[in-house]
Amino acid sequence: MSVLDFKQSASESARRPSAISIKNVLYATDFSATSEAALPYASAICRRFGSTLHVAHVLSDANLLLMTGGVDYVSVGAVYDDSYKKAQEKIDQVATRLGKIQTHTYVRHGMVWKNLSQIIAENRIDLVVVGTHGRTGVGKLLLGSVAEDILRHSPCPVLTVGPKVCGRAKLPEFCGTGQEMAPAELELQRIVFATNLTPASLTVAPVAISLVKEFEARLTLMHVVEDSAQEDRPEPIASGVRNLQAVVPSDAGLAYQPEFVVEFGSPWVCIVNTAAEREADLIVLGAHRADGATHVPWSTVHRVVANASCPVLTVRE
Repeated sequence: MSVLDFKQSASESARRPSAISIKNVLYATDFSATSEAALPYASAICRRFGSTLHVAHVLSDANLLLMTGGVDYVSVGAVYDDSYKKAQEKIDQVATRLGKIQTHTYVRHGMVWKNLSQIIAENRIDLVVVGTHGRTGVGKLLLGSVAEDILRHSPCPVLTVGPKVCGRAKLPEFCGTGQEMAPAELELQRIVFATNLTPASLTVAPVAISLVKEFEARLTLMHVVEDSAQEDRPEPIASGVRNLQAVVPSDAGLAYQPEFVVEFGSPWVCIVNTAAEREADLIVLGAHRADGATHVPWSTVHRVVANASCPVLTVRE
């Protein structure tokens, strides 16, 4: 499934029926504070849509070799057994804290993305939730590279919680182990959808629009023109606004009139600043295909995730 399923939700509640069906959510964790920050979002989404939460941790060969110096294979086996036991205990603690949310847990061994992709395929995952510190280079932590793999290759949408998420968009973190979490509600009051107006964006826009309808949120559609020399010319602005207006169907039935924004400069800077100025709860972007092609360049997506004050939803074209 490449996009969220826009149909009647399988779980009915006292509120109006949901137009979005999210049946299975995958939360990938390395038990760090970075990944812990994403857990409230995964659990809140599952409560909202009646989803099953799949919690996964992968023991990588690279980490096991680092722990033993990579020379003693007997030690590697012992370290693996000990690491597996500890990981299972931690993941069981996570499941206990989720309370009534239906949960499946996985502790796998090997290449991280290979294992996660198998879980996604086997369980028809509709959404992946992951935390990332946003750093790059030699010093980046495991989850940094894992988050990048997920964004590049995931066949389903990915909700990424970066290190600068703050304000109303930051759900309360949960402390302690072995105790059920205090429920956190997912409230999206303002959503920013950024597009470069390529045909691929037309396949992503319905996701943003459906989320806006689901949460009765305000929608900001934005387009960034990188050629700042055109900033003082009215034509690019008028043309950009008209193209953005065409993205929203006339019968969309939104609770609020959408806002259309055309900015000039660095795309990631403009997207991050626009979201911050409007106190957005979510940014929606086009996601990468396996070959790296996307209607928003990877460098832009990565910088938005690393610097946004709210979570970022990337959706595959």
